[in-house]
Amino acid sequence: MTVADITKNAEQKMQSSIESFKGNLAKIRTGRAHTGLLDHVQVDYYGSMVPISQVANVTLVDGRTIGVQPWEKKMVAVVEKAIRDADLGLNPATQGELIRVPMPMLTEERRRELTKLVKSEGENAKVAVRNLRRDANEQLKKLVKEKEASEDDERRGNDVVQKLTDKAVVEIDELVQKKDAEIMTV
Repeated sequence: MTVADITKNAEQKMQSSIESFKGNLAKIRTGRAHTGLLDHVQVDYYGSMVPISQVANVTLVDGRTIGVQPWEKKMVAVVEKAIRDADLGLNPATQGELIRVPMPMLTEERRRELTKLVKSEGENAKVAVRNLRRDANEQLKKLVKEKEASEDDERRGNDVVQKLTDKAVVEIDELVQKKDAEIMTV
């Protein structure tokens, strides 16, 4: 393994940590409705658990309501139960074949709890990135120890890994600020 391999590997892992963090942020609900909120809801479809998007059409009815239209009539009750049991604090209501999922208003206290949760998730993502930096630096040290790279190469590699880490931390901070602003807007 070379210095370039180690830095490239660290960059890819940091990017996947950021993507994972974005996925976690998408699950945190804001006052507005968005279809991504139901992405991880699993529905019992004839004995196998599948994502809601595979058994129903999920759309926005308006800014505060998600519409879910199952493709089969007999799936309406199953989909409604899956949404209710998903622990999202949502209370779907069926109107014929359409399931309406209204977004309740967030209280000020709940908004503050959500911002704390976002900051906590952000810290976890930063810790993951820093752990990746540490691992990459240890791999660089190992290369020098095994005389596969010079100390100058190690120093340059450490600088590159530090720049990648700084860039990832800044991106995480920006995502946290953006989500906080989204949550706090009424």
